[in-house]
Amino acid sequence: MRLWSLHPRYLDRAGLVAGWREALLAQAVLAGRTHGYTRHPQLERFRGHDQPQPAIGRFLEGLADEADNRGYRFDRTRILEPGHPVAPIAVTDGQLDLERDHLLAKLDVRNPSLVAPLVELTVPEPHPLFAVVPGPVADWERAAPTPPARSR
Repeated sequence: MRLWSLHPRYLDRAGLVAGWREALLAQAVLAGRTHGYTRHPQLERFRGHDQPQPAIGRFLEGLADEADNRGYRFDRTRILEPGHPVAPIAVTDGQLDLERDHLLAKLDVRNPSLVAPLVELTVPEPHPLFAVVPGPVADWERAAPTPPARSR
């Protein structure tokens, strides 16, 4: 499960669709509707939020908004608690850097034309649910650092 802290605009089609599917799974886990993935480390930041369900709903809305921008149709009726204002979740610049490198490695294989614009960013924009703060990679992160695909 990868719940990207990066803005969904950076994801290719496969990443956006997979992100939607995985966030729906995360929503089901947080709602107690499934027994799998209950200990997944990426859920820690949602469980730590004062409003876990509205927070994952806002995360899903951010993905659906990007899908709308691209002319895709994600079924927003699947969001259990849509439209709630929620406090942002802090994400460190170190976490965003790690995720950008992780995404660059994926894009280098799947969709190389999207690599250059992402490489050129000094600081990638976060998903609208997140607010950037200085700091290292998050404690919950389990991905090994990926060598960046910056040779393009």
